[in-house]
Amino acid sequence: MRRVLIIGNSGAGKSTLARRLGAKLDLPVVHLDVLFWKPGWTERDDDEFNALILDYQAGEAWISDGNFGGSWHLRMPAADTIIWLDLPPWLCLARAIRRVVQYRDGTRPDMAEGCGETIDLKFYHFILTYNRKVRPRLERALAEHGGHARIVRLRSDREIADFLARA
Repeated sequence: MRRVLIIGNSGAGKSTLARRLGAKLDLPVVHLDVLFWKPGWTERDDDEFNALILDYQAGEAWISDGNFGGSWHLRMPAADTIIWLDLPPWLCLARAIRRVVQYRDGTRPDMAEGCGETIDLKFYHFILTYNRKVRPRLERALAEHGGHARIVRLRSDREIADFLARA
């Protein structure tokens, strides 16, 4: 594992796994939320975001976490390992709500500066409908762009812990 992509629903634990795996394998970690968002939850335009993706992917080794389905066609072919955190939406929602409380006075370490956690019903709806709306697109992208890579699908915290212990 030298070029690792971690994908899955918001709140699944992508950034946490990226940090832990990066420390264990001594690989740099790139949080896509940091690249995509500007202060105040302002989005980067696609060209700028894609250029930032291609820039970090030029490195020989990295771990990258994040959804951003519009860039799967760039990110999946560059990865040698794709880790899909496929946890239940209710658990992801609970974690996203917990983050609001945990980081209410600041920005979490895997997010761009000036993008504090807030209660966001539209975001919570995204989490709850992920399996219906995003999952089919993700499965197609994996089939189209991820066939060369080792795909690891983790469906519980136990599986995540076991994977990390074996990494």
